[in-house]
Amino acid sequence: MSTFAKALAVELTSRHPELMTAEDRVAKRPPGRVLIDYNQNAWGRTLASVYSVRPRPLATVSTPVTWKEIEKGIRIEDFRIDNVPARLAKVGDLWRPLVEKRGCVDLGRYDV
Repeated sequence: MSTFAKALAVELTSRHPELMTAEDRVAKRPPGRVLIDYNQNAWGRTLASVYSVRPRPLATVSTPVTWKEIEKGIRIEDFRIDNVPARLAKVGDLWRPLVEKRGCVDLGRYDV
């Protein structure tokens, strides 16, 4: 899976260098880009899953967002344990389409 993640990150960043980067070293990372962190797919790594509460004073929640929300300038602090349930009731679960069954993807073709 990490081979696929790296191939996907490289492809995405080459297609959209003004939006994304895969550079993990902060000093070399271009400012204002979304980090595509393929290294998090290595064995033994842990990630905060969707709707996970972060251990912060405001109890921010890992929340799927739309591109329109990003363009408006949302912040991590906009999604908290006290307001995410109301958001889900209003906009629905933006993560749901990603977990629906649609068939298999042959990840073997991405091996380098």
